[in-house]
Amino acid sequence: MQPDPSIRRVLIHRLGSLGDTVVALPCFHLIARVFPNAERRLLTNFAVHAKAPASAAVLGGSGLVHGYMRYTVGTRNPVELFRLAGEIRRFGPDVVVYLMHIRPWKAIRRDRLFFRLAGVRRMVGFAAEEQMKFRFDAATGLFEREPDRLARLMAELGDADPANLSNWSLLLSAAERQTAIDALGALTDGPLIVCGPGTKMPAKDWGQENWQMLLGRIDAKYRGHGLALVGAKEEFNGAENAARLWTGPKVNLCGRLAPRETAAVIQRAKMFLGPDSGPMHLAAGAGVPCVIAFSAAGPAGIWFPRGSKHQIVYHQTSCSGCYLEMCNVEGHPCLNSISVDEMEAAVDRAMTGQDGSRELIVVR
Repeated sequence: MQPDPSIRRVLIHRLGSLGDTVVALPCFHLIARVFPNAERRLLTNFAVHAKAPASAAVLGGSGLVHGYMRYTVGTRNPVELFRLAGEIRRFGPDVVVYLMHIRPWKAIRRDRLFFRLAGVRRMVGFAAEEQMKFRFDAATGLFEREPDRLARLMAELGDADPANLSNWSLLLSAAERQTAIDALGALTDGPLIVCGPGTKMPAKDWGQENWQMLLGRIDAKYRGHGLALVGAKEEFNGAENAARLWTGPKVNLCGRLAPRETAAVIQRAKMFLGPDSGPMHLAAGAGVPCVIAFSAAGPAGIWFPRGSKHQIVYHQTSCSGCYLEMCNVEGHPCLNSISVDEMEAAVDRAMTGQDGSRELIVVR
């Protein structure tokens, strides 16, 4: 589709946190290309007591969106829904772009009706029930990645092209890049490995002892590399402990940088290590090879990082696809069965640039 300069206001609906926003970046770029003159607002969830949504920390001053509307996840409060409908009517979007994650069909139909009642006539991203779902590739055993599903649903606007790294750009500012350089200090000029061992979901936690052993082995094998630890402020002590055996130069940046500044650090790395997380998607979007101890809480493929150089270690167990945030299966088999040896071998493949498009999925 050619750019449509006549469209003046676009409302984009996407909920979630850091990773959910990052995987939608190709679609945000497509929307900006097709509606270059439009004021683009994002209807999204805000954290409790927060003045801005998590997506603002990712999109920042990129210009991909110009403002935000608050949506209370799961609300059935008629007062809240009436308030939101009124805000949408006052904004008067010419187009609503529906970039939502997988939802029950009943909820999708309800969303479409809500936007109609709010006065919106043109909508993009709604499709038949089967088209909204993830596709499964029996040859690989993988489900369609979320960026690819979203791009498919945006086809009437054009090709979001998730395979093109330029469509993942955060459009970082010179100031954000300089902050990253300042934070890295002496590590700026040498080869760099970035590790984000923390996760907000216990079901995705590979364990500090495992990261500790792995980082110790990497330090012994790849001398001369610096290590930068990234994550939230609450993850500082855990990251410090995970890197206890690293004897080379290192810096713990957990809680010291905003997400976009963290992205600027990761972009300078040869490799990213961690669990399934927001920083993983920041790394993949920058074309940095990722080595990931991947929980099987979700089906294989959907949240795998986009690209062919990543090394994913995913153990498919009898309880795979549980969607639990905290594992209640004795021994946490999908992650505890991933050995340090397996992850070390994955690191070696990543460091030598091997193709990881055939992900390491072990059935246990």
